[in-house]
Amino acid sequence: MILEIRLSNFFSIKDEIILDLRAANIQTKQAKELSDNIFKYDKINVLKSLALYGANASGKSNIIKAVRFCALMVLNSHTHNENVVFNFMPFKFDNYSKKPSSFFISFVHNNIEYEYLFKLTRTEIIEESLYYYPKGRMAKVFERDEKAGKTKQEKYSFGNYINRPLDVAESTSAKTLFISRGSQMDREIPKEVFSFFSQYFILDFLLPNDVSIEYYFNNYKNELLTALQIADSDIVDLKIRKDIVPVTRLDFKRDGKTKQMSSSMSENMQEKVFISSFHKNNPKEPFDFFMEESAGTKKLFLSLLTILDVTKQNKTLILDELENNLHPHIVEFILKLFHKSKSAQLIYATHNTNLLDLKKLRKDQINFCNKREDGSTELYSLYDYSDFRDTMDVEKAYLQGRFDAVPFMDDSEENIEQLINE
Repeated sequence: MILEIRLSNFFSIKDEIILDLRAANIQTKQAKELSDNIFKYDKINVLKSLALYGANASGKSNIIKAVRFCALMVLNSHTHNENVVFNFMPFKFDNYSKKPSSFFISFVHNNIEYEYLFKLTRTEIIEESLYYYPKGRMAKVFERDEKAGKTKQEKYSFGNYINRPLDVAESTSAKTLFISRGSQMDREIPKEVFSFFSQYFILDFLLPNDVSIEYYFNNYKNELLTALQIADSDIVDLKIRKDIVPVTRLDFKRDGKTKQMSSSMSENMQEKVFISSFHKNNPKEPFDFFMEESAGTKKLFLSLLTILDVTKQNKTLILDELENNLHPHIVEFILKLFHKSKSAQLIYATHNTNLLDLKKLRKDQINFCNKREDGSTELYSLYDYSDFRDTMDVEKAYLQGRFDAVPFMDDSEENIEQLINE
């Protein structure tokens, strides 16, 4: 589970923003009726979902993108060579392009709380640290400061929790996170952190070409069919198979024309998942799922398959545009699945204002992104508006601009006519 994420100097994020999943102390009748929306860890209440609302270009997607980038750094930085330029951009104004970007996450894995931080530029890691609470008390695993000296002994300091940590440090370049390298070198605590990011922090829905669909399908087929029927799909059965198929590629001729070629060589073969769907009106007639089903049905299938695993295994899922190709009622159904789980979490950006209802979400679950005059993103919670009572209409107030995070448009008849007639 995630307790808190802090980000600074990524894309439109200039100053530090905080995604806080620790529930506020809200004692209103309406909040108490939403007890399913939180769960208890140790002595604190934790949110099962956190929504990001805001106008287009306010920075919602940049928050999701920044978190995904940082998670992928943990998973992939051990593969980086010396020529790598990290795939993000710092805030472009006010000289922030020369300042380091920062990522901090507080999370719980296997009932132990961790606090992990790193700072970096586009070309090198600057700082990195890990603390954890193995017996309820903070303990330093390691700290790294690349500016503290020239040798690894000067740059690193360690607690007594990693076997031969300096060996890992000696193998960790300026392009690599110590956690990433330590996991590859079979050190237990780095492996625990790596395990959280690789297995319990899910960065998006499954993709149609993901061969792991077969694994999830085999584990959750019955639940998936039930969920599809709850969501008013007429699919009554699904069958799946995986096969090895030739890779199709495009070869370019000198005249600019292309021809399609299919290679039969084994090194140009790949695994591919094939799914057949069967419908209520003719349950014996198979459909090629990815070829013949609608975009909405395919999105529903992939989203539900992902969500069933996340909610049953109590993982965290982070999504941009949750409602994309999904009906508002299905989006609400997805939220209910998370809120009925034991401790699964969903962090999502959305424009779906139907969920802006204090009978569905607590104040501390609703966050707004707004673009400041300097182009940077600010993030704040509905909970910050102490004068906004539970009996008020959040959706109406949001669309009226009460919380700023909407586009202010001058779409008068005069301007529309001028635009059309120019």
